[in-house]
Amino acid sequence: MIRHKAYKYCMYPNQEQEIMIAKTIGCSRFVFNHFLNKWNTAFKETGKGLTYNSCSSQLTQLKKEIDWLKEVDSISLQSALKNLDDSFKRFFKKQNKSPRFKSKKNPAQSYTTKQTNGNIAIAGNQVKLPKLGLVKFAKSQEINGRIISATISRKTSGKYFVSLLAEVEIQEYPETGSTIGVDVGLKDFAILSDGTVYKNQKYFHMIEKKLGKEQRILSRKMRLAINQKQKLFECRNYQKQKVKVARIHERITNSRMDYLHKISTVIVKNHDIIGIEDLQVSNMLKNRNLSKAISEVSWSAFRTMLEYKAEWYGKRVVVVAKNYASSQLCSTCGHQHKAVKNLALREWDCPTCNSHHDRDINAGINLRNEAIRILTAGTAGIA
Repeated sequence: MIRHKAYKYCMYPNQEQEIMIAKTIGCSRFVFNHFLNKWNTAFKETGKGLTYNSCSSQLTQLKKEIDWLKEVDSISLQSALKNLDDSFKRFFKKQNKSPRFKSKKNPAQSYTTKQTNGNIAIAGNQVKLPKLGLVKFAKSQEINGRIISATISRKTSGKYFVSLLAEVEIQEYPETGSTIGVDVGLKDFAILSDGTVYKNQKYFHMIEKKLGKEQRILSRKMRLAINQKQKLFECRNYQKQKVKVARIHERITNSRMDYLHKISTVIVKNHDIIGIEDLQVSNMLKNRNLSKAISEVSWSAFRTMLEYKAEWYGKRVVVVAKNYASSQLCSTCGHQHKAVKNLALREWDCPTCNSHHDRDINAGINLRNEAIRILTAGTAGIA
């Protein structure tokens, strides 16, 4: 099965290449903001927006008027227009909010370029990119497919990355005949219906004190620079501390995402049908007592990984409705015990059949059973 797969590598550009990357990011941001302004103006005056083709023709004229737009990769500017067009299409389909102007203060800056006549290629421990030439990078894995595009990004930590999108042949995992329910939580990250427990590693909690200390130092340096009427981008001490804080955040994110990838891959590899609950994380974050803990576990990212990996490898993820009382139902007799709403109650006995339940394992079993029921009902409806 042919799929699009991204390979992300850390790269090490020289000084000239860093300057060209900065110019390309700036030009792409300028083009995006310029045509977003035109799009908003046209919509206010006529009730209709612009089209990608009309913007593309205007970009040609704009490059004649502004010489520095010619210095960078032309495909990256077209990609900025395409991203703007896609954002408006999703907005009109009510899939996201309206596009906003890009800022150079954003923590991550990037641009995208496409493969044309071999302008993107890998040569040993170097990657060939338009306008940059050969750039050294950490080749952690081989790309077994045709490269389609490359996204070059610069993080606040000062690191550079290249993400290569390729068309690859993905082999499906063999069937196991296993169906599993996955209940996510805060005490333990994920509990499967077969009793398997994946601990909540709490990467943020482990390094929170160190992060807080470095952030306080950053705040002091910022106040000092403001009192001395210095511009922050000219204050070297502030910039050094900003990078230090960014690298702590990056370390937390990398550890968490690595853990999520490992768990999701194991689950998809060993089970054919996976039942998960449709959690409304945005609503749950309104709980001030639990918002920090909920943000740390990244349930949404975990679900996304399960869904796309299941699609790749020939498995099924069944999403159970958010109003399904997975924790309150007895997985043996089906009795609903409403007292289980109390999160402090980790184990309980069914008053009807006297079955003893672990709260999370019972929820996983109910999610597995409901996933089977949904699939069975769907198959019967088709028949």
